[in-house]
Amino acid sequence: MSAAAKVILHGLTQEGRKFRPSDWAERLCGAVASYDKNRRITFHPCVALASIDGIKCVVIDASLEQDDEMLFGFLIDFATENNLQIKHTQTVVET
Repeated sequence: MSAAAKVILHGLTQEGRKFRPSDWAERLCGAVASYDKNRRITFHPCVALASIDGIKCVVIDASLEQDDEMLFGFLIDFATENNLQIKHTQTVVET
């Protein structure tokens, strides 16, 4: 087993209010997605939608900071500018 670092953009402001619009996480993941040759959306493998305790979140694999610093910065800047809670965590992964 190994630990995989994640950065969670939690859909709550620093004051604890739900972030609006309600589809912010889908929009953010869509903004960093691409399209395959069949014009189907392909989400970034290091960026995922999640719901934690009923709150929408965007979960980022921390390796993205090394692999694509600009994309990682874009995501973190979005959260910072919108006063979202940013949480760092370690998740145990079976290897």
